[in-house]
Amino acid sequence: MESMLNKLKSTVTKVTADVTSAVMGNPVTREFDVGRHIASGGNGLAWKIFNGTKKSTKQEVAVFVFDKKLIDKYQKFEKDQIIDSLKRGVQQLTRLRHPRLLTVQHPLEESRDCLAFCTEPVFASLANILGNWENLPSPVSPDIKDYKLYDVETKYGLLQVSEGLSFLHSSVKMVHGNVTPENIILNKSGAWKIMGFDFCVSSTNPSEQEPKFPCKEWDPNLPSLCLPNPEYLAPEYILSVSCETASDMYSLGTVMYAVFNKGKPIFEVNKQDIYKSFSRQLDQLSRLGSSSLTNIPEEVREHVKLLLNVTPTVRPDADQMTKIPFFDDVGAVTLQYFDTLFQRDNLQKSQFFKGLPKVLPKLPKRVIVQRILPCLTSEFVNPDMVPFVLPNVLLIAEECTKEEYVKLILPELGPVFKQQEPIQASNMILLIFLQKMDLLLTKTPPDEIKNSVLPMVYRALEAPSIQIQELCLNIIPTFANLIDYPSMKNALIPRIKNACLQTSSLAVRVNSLVCLGKILEYLDKWFVLDDILPFLQQIPSKEPAVLMGILGIYKCTFTHKKLGITKEQLAGKVLPHLIPLSIENNLNLNQFNSFISVIKEMLNRLESEHKTKLEQLHIMQEQQKSLDIGNQMNASEETKVTNVGSQQIDKVFNSIGTDLLTGGESENKEDGLQNKHKRASLTLEEKQKLAKEQEQAQKLKSQQPLKPQVHTPIAPVKQTKDLTDTLMDNMSSLTNLSVSTPKISSSSTFTSVPSTGLGMMFSTPIDNTKRNLTNGLNANMGFQTSGFNMPVNTNQNFFSGPSTPGVTKMTLGGTPSTLPNFNATEEVCTDLYRYLTKPLMSFP
Repeated sequence: MESMLNKLKSTVTKVTADVTSAVMGNPVTREFDVGRHIASGGNGLAWKIFNGTKKSTKQEVAVFVFDKKLIDKYQKFEKDQIIDSLKRGVQQLTRLRHPRLLTVQHPLEESRDCLAFCTEPVFASLANILGNWENLPSPVSPDIKDYKLYDVETKYGLLQVSEGLSFLHSSVKMVHGNVTPENIILNKSGAWKIMGFDFCVSSTNPSEQEPKFPCKEWDPNLPSLCLPNPEYLAPEYILSVSCETASDMYSLGTVMYAVFNKGKPIFEVNKQDIYKSFSRQLDQLSRLGSSSLTNIPEEVREHVKLLLNVTPTVRPDADQMTKIPFFDDVGAVTLQYFDTLFQRDNLQKSQFFKGLPKVLPKLPKRVIVQRILPCLTSEFVNPDMVPFVLPNVLLIAEECTKEEYVKLILPELGPVFKQQEPIQASNMILLIFLQKMDLLLTKTPPDEIKNSVLPMVYRALEAPSIQIQELCLNIIPTFANLIDYPSMKNALIPRIKNACLQTSSLAVRVNSLVCLGKILEYLDKWFVLDDILPFLQQIPSKEPAVLMGILGIYKCTFTHKKLGITKEQLAGKVLPHLIPLSIENNLNLNQFNSFISVIKEMLNRLESEHKTKLEQLHIMQEQQKSLDIGNQMNASEETKVTNVGSQQIDKVFNSIGTDLLTGGESENKEDGLQNKHKRASLTLEEKQKLAKEQEQAQKLKSQQPLKPQVHTPIAPVKQTKDLTDTLMDNMSSLTNLSVSTPKISSSSTFTSVPSTGLGMMFSTPIDNTKRNLTNGLNANMGFQTSGFNMPVNTNQNFFSGPSTPGVTKMTLGGTPSTLPNFNATEEVCTDLYRYLTKPLMSFP
């Protein structure tokens, strides 16, 4: 790797040194930048050819440089002869102007070290192409080393040389004198150009029909650069010291032979004994047969044989050669027409460009790119010709690589994208571009697509021509996948919608809907639901084609895997729109069936999805109920704990009531009653129950605190049974006791109970039968247990004498006991009633 880099470095250094040493100080360098050494040409390939650019315009040129070091071995007078010969050739070339002659862009400049002049851009000399690499940089460029001439290039190149000689012979009255591959230059476009007028001979009587050309005798003592190449020289030059236009035709014949024989001339000449060599050559020419010309194409073989004839008058002239059938090749004729294009009017050009697409496939790509494409793009400056030229340019673009397209074609298309005048031509241009839109979007860089190509598409959608709109709508789906999403969403879709709503053409409206339906897959689901589907309801037309287009978009959206329509959209917008459309009178039976089929499919989907949703909701509700029941059970346990506290408070109040009832007795009776109450206060069952409640309360305390539930707490249920049980527990202490009549003042109150009084009355069964005592209220009111009956009466003194109907004997636990009569005030009775009928209180 390092050796390769060193080799490359040495090569670059050598080339740079060559350029610097060869051109340094030459006035040409004031106006031109000299680049890489690319080829060699001229007599003896003495001229080095460099690429270059003009400093002021950046125009590309070729710089021909003759390094005087090449002639250091000669004497001074020989150097002067060589320099004079070279100068003469360049000066003569500079004065002549013709498409078949190399064009000089800057005249010859001389410095101490070199001669230099500038021409049109050059690729190489024909000698370089045929394998003569003398005076070329080492290693030889692959562009030259691997270059192969196509048949059409060879044919048209020889035709160009023939036309150049025809110009010299007929118009200038001049003999070139040294027509060789070294003096035929291929320019950058591949055209063959003549140079090397070092030995040209002008007519001494140019005004007469028979020009006369003086000829110098061959001097073998002169330097080789002061003599023409004898291998391509006509025999009469040497043997009879004469020359004429036919001498150049002989040279043309030898060039044609060399072209078809890999650069080898027909005869090799011994320059040391040139007269003997030419005498032998003359004898061979007189006996020249077809076997010596086997490599030459058969259709031109006889013409080459005529050109090599010993007798000059037998040779065809240059004008005759341009008309031989060999040059009637369609490719050569096409290239020839392009070279004369500037002479044609618009009608002739248009006819030629119309037939060109049939010819282009027959031509090699290199010929098309180098020769034809520049001629075509040069016609873009003529607006009327653009519609005829553009199809051919795009046809060439299809065969080009992306890099070639971007470099050679796209810069020329920029102004054409924006052309809007004249209107007729502009419309044709839009049609052509739309037909090749896939090509443009494939090979054009994204920035240029956004800046040049898509604006043209938008302009086509807004064009007044219905034909252009239809074509644009038809081809948009073919390249929709190449358009970036923001451009499609914000620029393309709105224009398609406007075209659909604003047009008066049914075809444009239908094509708009079809276009939208085809590009749905490239759009976002919510953009379709929020923008495309609501747009369908704005279309005023009710023609069957339009209705079917609307149905198609709905169906595509509904069935597409990526898109789809939500059931809310189906129920709220889509079905209410489709159902009225389905009964339009313009629809036929098949169209109606299509509507109904889609509507049924949507309804089935709607039913299935919503039913599934409701089933899921039902399952969730059932699960929630089960959770709520669990929470209620926890709450009931908390309520039980609260009830325990409530029962204890009730016991306190009951003990207070008992004390009040027995407060009027004597001290002895009261003490005895209290002692009995203490002894008989808790039975075994009650203690077991109390232990269980305490154990339950301890479990509740040890549990993790419950998280608050978001639901309304349930009010505790009145538990009358608990109150009655409490009364029974309290009254158990009165069993077998004889209660005396208390002495209670009428103004007695119970301050321990807020804003209420307490009172009690108990009724026990007599002879195992229940008695309901009525006291002015409903007889069914009261709290009954299996052990006793307790009526309520607020208007009666429950504690009266034995004759009072509201008092009975109370028997507890099977032991009869007489309840004493108590004289109580009405206030106490009322308080007792309120207490018994009050809902169970909640204690913290």
